[in-house]
Amino acid sequence: MKAERITSIPLDKKIAENYAVRIAVREFGTAVKKAKYLGGGSFGRAYGIDLQNGKKIVVKFLRAEGMLEKETHDLKLLAENCTVKIPRVLFTRKADDVIPADCYGMERIDGKNALFALGMLVGSKRKRRMFADEVTAALHMIHCNKNDRFGDTLEPVYNDWLDFYKPYAAEILRKAEELHTEGSLSVKVLDAMRAAWDKFDVIFSEKVSDACLTHGDLNIANIMVGKKYKISGFIDPLNSMYADREYDLFQFDNLTGKRFFLRETYMKKYGASKYCDAKCAFYGLYHEVYAYIKSGVLVNLIMNPLVKNMYKRLAAL
Repeated sequence: MKAERITSIPLDKKIAENYAVRIAVREFGTAVKKAKYLGGGSFGRAYGIDLQNGKKIVVKFLRAEGMLEKETHDLKLLAENCTVKIPRVLFTRKADDVIPADCYGMERIDGKNALFALGMLVGSKRKRRMFADEVTAALHMIHCNKNDRFGDTLEPVYNDWLDFYKPYAAEILRKAEELHTEGSLSVKVLDAMRAAWDKFDVIFSEKVSDACLTHGDLNIANIMVGKKYKISGFIDPLNSMYADREYDLFQFDNLTGKRFFLRETYMKKYGASKYCDAKCAFYGLYHEVYAYIKSGVLVNLIMNPLVKNMYKRLAAL
């Protein structure tokens, strides 16, 4: 993974919807009953398509080059190694002169993401813990898929986790220094990154023995729930790797994840390293800065708690 700004392919939301309809008709040979924009970040747009024959799919456009092989590969790999449903990839389509962005089609997962299932937030502690138990069991099953090398799922080549992660984190810090000099990253964020880097050798002093498959972005917004808030699937993996399994845990603390005891539950059930809290704080802060470097979008709702948590964990070392 490179810490560099990526230029998004221009893709008007309404025009992309028309593209999605045309692609669905071509792929399935039937008319489209309904099309709806489902959402997307800096580099993706997803559309729900209801076909006349009753089939429901998602068409996702990728607004950056080189994402198609990685995303579809990781969806297939995760689907083979998870007890919770992962969307099955149905087709892929490369960009051409007619449609300027790569895209792929996948199964649509029923329900809505747990972030917007507001009734779950006020549910009983027992129900929230049951939810956490199911989520963490499924993630652990993913982590049980291991490789003899660390790194990207397409080509894991590192003998040791830190052989990959330390240079990667150093590059994020270097780029953050540049952004601060340019006036586009606050000293508050940079100082937290510097303080964490100064303690890198302590935080990561325990050797990571297993290269575990990771989802990469399993926060509460990527967990789908259906009727009675039953988990219906996991969506949107991001930069899945064979990595330290604890690299997956910092996402559990983002948004409303703490309300569901997700990281706490995983650590209690499956164990954790001595400095897991500090590692997750480091992973979370550096990942969010990496996301800002790539997209140019800074989400203070996420960033500010990460800075605060990093100082909290450093003080506890």
